[in-house]
Amino acid sequence: MSIAAVRKAELVKTYAQKSGDTGSPEVQVALLSERIGNLTEHFKTHVNDNHSRRGLLKLVSQRRQILDYLHRTNERRYKELIERLGIRR
Repeated sequence: MSIAAVRKAELVKTYAQKSGDTGSPEVQVALLSERIGNLTEHFKTHVNDNHSRRGLLKLVSQRRQILDYLHRTNERRYKELIERLGIRR
């Protein structure tokens, strides 16, 4: 359930703070959200795929940690990001 290179480049370009930025929390959360969305669609047809479900839970936890960090350090960026991605808190 990885992301296609073209789609990944689009996400990086959209959420990057500056040119060549791939490590900012916004980019990391956007990429994780894309992977989470892909896995969620996968589970609609493969209900009993428990091995991938464990991976999904790890991704959700990782995204939550990054969002908590962003919330602690810069609340304005955090609010903008969850609004842009449509993540509910």
